[in-house]
Amino acid sequence: MKIWKLVSGILNIILFLIISLQSCAAGLSNALSENGEVSGTAGLVVAVMLLAGGIVSIATRKSEKKGGNIALIVLYAIAVVIGFAGAGSYGDLKIWAGWGAICLVMAVLAIVLDKKHKEA
Repeated sequence: MKIWKLVSGILNIILFLIISLQSCAAGLSNALSENGEVSGTAGLVVAVMLLAGGIVSIATRKSEKKGGNIALIVLYAIAVVIGFAGAGSYGDLKIWAGWGAICLVMAVLAIVLDKKHKEA
């Protein structure tokens, strides 16, 4: 799990830049078309949650306690819910929310697998 946390953390930091740029473009498009959608803002929230998750993931990759994984679960769950709920015309946001869901599942697995290793 340590390697996964490092790799996903680095990817999340890189994806933050991509998602932020796309979200700004989507927000500008929503504002110019006056369609009332908030997909650009939702994208920025998802980007920030993935950035925070990436930083926490890298910082806690060697930790033996559950606090870091619980923080990851909360951050990724927020990203997934907001991403899927606020996608609207910004279709790529569903992809980024799906990536957040994968990271969420891996954080849950980290807790479960660490518990099994400690019992053995």
